[in-house]
This record gives sequence, structure tokens and C-alpha cells, in this order.
Amino acid sequence: MSTSKTEVATIHHFIGGKAYPSRAKEWRDVTNPATQEVVARVPFATPEEVELAVATAKEAFKTWRNTSLSSRLRIMLKFQQLLRENVGPLAEMITREHGKTLPDAEGEVGRGLEAVEHACTITSLQLGEIAENAATGVEVYNLLQPIGVGAGITAFNFPVMLPCFMFPLAIAAGNTFVLKPSEQDPTSTMMLVELAHKAGVPAGVLNVVHGGAEVANMICDHPDIRALSFIGSTHVGTHIYRRASDAGKRVQSMMGAKNHCVIMPDANKEQALNNLIGSAFGAAGQRCMANSVAVLVGDARNWLEDLVGKSRGLKVGPGTDRSADLGPLVNRNARTRVINLIDSGVAQGARLLLDGRDCQVPGYESGNFVGPTVFADVKPGMDIYDQEIFGPVLCVVGVDTLDEAIAFVNANPNGNGTSIFTSSGWAARKYQNEIDVGQLGINVPIPVPVAYFSFTGSRASKLGDLGPNGKQAIAFWTQTKTVTARWFEEGSSAGKVNTTISLK
Repeated sequence: MSTSKTEVATIHHFIGGKAYPSRAKEWRDVTNPATQEVVARVPFATPEEVELAVATAKEAFKTWRNTSLSSRLRIMLKFQQLLRENVGPLAEMITREHGKTLPDAEGEVGRGLEAVEHACTITSLQLGEIAENAATGVEVYNLLQPIGVGAGITAFNFPVMLPCFMFPLAIAAGNTFVLKPSEQDPTSTMMLVELAHKAGVPAGVLNVVHGGAEVANMICDHPDIRALSFIGSTHVGTHIYRRASDAGKRVQSMMGAKNHCVIMPDANKEQALNNLIGSAFGAAGQRCMANSVAVLVGDARNWLEDLVGKSRGLKVGPGTDRSADLGPLVNRNARTRVINLIDSGVAQGARLLLDGRDCQVPGYESGNFVGPTVFADVKPGMDIYDQEIFGPVLCVVGVDTLDEAIAFVNANPNGNGTSIFTSSGWAARKYQNEIDVGQLGINVPIPVPVAYFSFTGSRASKLGDLGPNGKQAIAFWTQTKTVTARWFEEGSSAGKVNTTISLK
């Protein structure tokens, strides 16, 4: 990555252990969403550049797969140290290109660090199984071997955390990797990759190409890529899953959501409302795990006025303002889409209690700001309920009982995450057992598990059996080879011919 006299960075690919200047004809501006200032230019890779990245990874796999577990472990240990030392610079890059507040960006780097720390346990994770004397003198054992060249395609909303959900564990397991980060905010991802190489990742093991849909399709189609991890929207993720699966790849696709937060009347009111608001409006709602629907049960419906009051008190500002609660949306198109959805909510009969459409931030009049927005009387069939808004818009629904809340949440096709706030262990357990959602928070607003547990979204929020992180990720990035072995003593009798299938 180089910087011109105008301080607009030129983003390069990363191939063979070094920056690779692109010969692309198509480039895209990367803008600061708080100011519209162009801060970088990113290339859309040519077919030849994608081919080079994959070929480089394929060649590197020949030696990397045979590198000892302890050697890979030491590289991951160094990587996590460098990541920990560079939280500040990475967060500043995230804020400049994504817009989220600096504290939130620092938190993102921290969650990415958790995933790298999990990769540091590879010597325990990549263990096979053995049965001695499975038959007379016969051993049967499993080997967890690297699958080959892996690839990852990530969304814009977590430019550090999402790559950390993919390549650290993949390369720690002995695979090589081709990463396509979001073209909207690539600079922090590139620094992450540079830190990995500074930690000792050999040239060719980790490669980066930039681009849009055409590059993603090339990755899906390439015959030398064996496994592909995707995190992003449902529309794109469904396409990626089908296309890559048709090309014979192992695929995991983590997609969109419509997450519900159920608040029981016995919940601690202040804690429940504060946590709900933080989940709904943090990162300006640009999280697939945001609780964007509040389901108020019974007397908790009387808390609506307090919910609106607390939401109104949030501060909107540039992400560099540490006192701001939420920053701008990532680009102009995102702002326009969110405002259009708010307009549709009004037109379709939802009750608008707090309107963030005309949000103005002094000194940042060109920013992509939308203020906290709250709708009541929201129903299925309304666009603001049926679509993932990906903006600071909270939909509120009221029901009489926990059973009604469970039925309402289960009727939604998505299953990424949900939360319940209650003081009742019985209610929490009932919700845990009966809710058909992959990730559940009990008095926790954003139920993303720690990285040594797998990310387990379900239903329309996920395609593929295995999710990122945890034990599922090891299964995804390795292939199991089962060996059945018998060794004969030198000079022993050959015995009789055995035409049965049994082992004796």
C-alpha cells in the first residue's frame, strides 16, 4: 500500500508475500463516510491476477502442509502479539473507512484477536483419533489433514473481525488462503495481512485480491480452491453458496438476519433497555447480530416511552468522536436505502415514535448520518420487518405472553440470533428450549459466542453445515483420512486366503 501526495492511498493486492500492484482497468474510491473525503483507491482484480493468487497459494501448499504444528503455532502466537500491539492503528483505519466509533472499532479488533488466540491452540485442535487392536493386530486411526487452498469473502461491516474468523485457523491447520475483502473498507484488512506476514506466515500462504461480484464469481468457479467461507448478505450469500457448491467446493455461508430481543416484565428494566438500545443502534445498526426487533411482553409494553427517551438521548457523530454513540452509515447508497425503508414504514402503517431521517451533525453536513429511529405497531408484511434494514432502526412489537413471543420469533424465517431479558430461570430455559434460532443470549444483547465456540446461525441465516470458529471450523478446514493398518512380523506365515469382508 502506497500513499500519494494527495494522501489518497493506493490499495494493492497481496500475492506471494508482498504487495502486488494491480493492472486493473476498474478502480473504486474508498471514502470516509463522515466527510465523503476519498481516502483510498482499490482495484478490481483482473482474471489473470486472481489466477496468479490461486496458483501461488496452490504452490505454497506443497510445503506449508508439511510444516510442523508447533511451527504454525509459533507463527500464530507472534501474530496475536502483533495484533494486540496494533489495536489502535487498526481501529483508526476501521473508523476512517467504515464509520463506526473508535471504541466500537477497538472492540471489533478485540473480537478478531479472540479468533487468532483460538488458532493458537491448533496443536490441541488438530488431533486425530486412534483405536488400538480394533481387530487382531489392527490399528484404525483418523488424521485431520489440511484440505488445500481455501478462500474467504468478507462483508464491509467488520473488516478485521471477519477475516480473523477465516484465515488464521485455516492456515494454522495447514491450508493456504486467498482472501477477498470488502472493496468498501479494505485498508485495515490489508494491515491485518501484513501483520500476519510480519509474524512469519511464509510467502504464498496468505494472498489477497480485491474486487466485486466478478472476482467473487471467479473464486467460486476456480477448480483449485477447495473450500470457501462467506459472510455477508442473504442475497449474495445464497448465490455464492450455490455457485461454489456447484463447482464442487465445501462452502459455509453466514448471511442476513432479523434478530429479536424479547423483554419480559420481570427483567431489570434499566439493564434490559440499555442493552437493547446498544444492540440495535451500535455501529449504526450495521451488524448482522443487531437486535433490530424488540418484543415487549405483557407489562413490559409500558416501557415503550422510556425506550424512546433513551434512544433519543444517543449522540450521533463522527466515529473519531469518542463521546459519540453511533457514527455514519458506510456510504450514500446505504443511507438512501435506510431512509427509503423508514419512509415505507410510515406508508405501511407503523407508528413512527422517533425519526432519524433528518439527522444533522454540525461540521459533518456531508456525512451519511441517520439518527436512532423507533417504530411501534410493527407487523410482518411491512418492509421494515421483513427486510434486514442494516441501519439504526428499531421495530417494536407487543405481545401478551412468552408463548406468543416464541411463536412470533419462530415464524420469522431467519435464525441468526436472539436474546431474552428476564429474571426468571424458568422463562429463560423455556425460551432456550423452544426457540428455533441458532444463537441465543440470556440477558446478553449480542449473542456472538467467544471464538472457541462456533458461530451457529441457522435457518435462512446460514447455508452449510459448519460455521466459523470453534470445533466446527476445524472440521471445515480439514479433511478426515481414516487409516486401517496391520503390520506383520518379518518372516511370519502368510496364512490362508480370506475372502470375507471381516477383519480378524
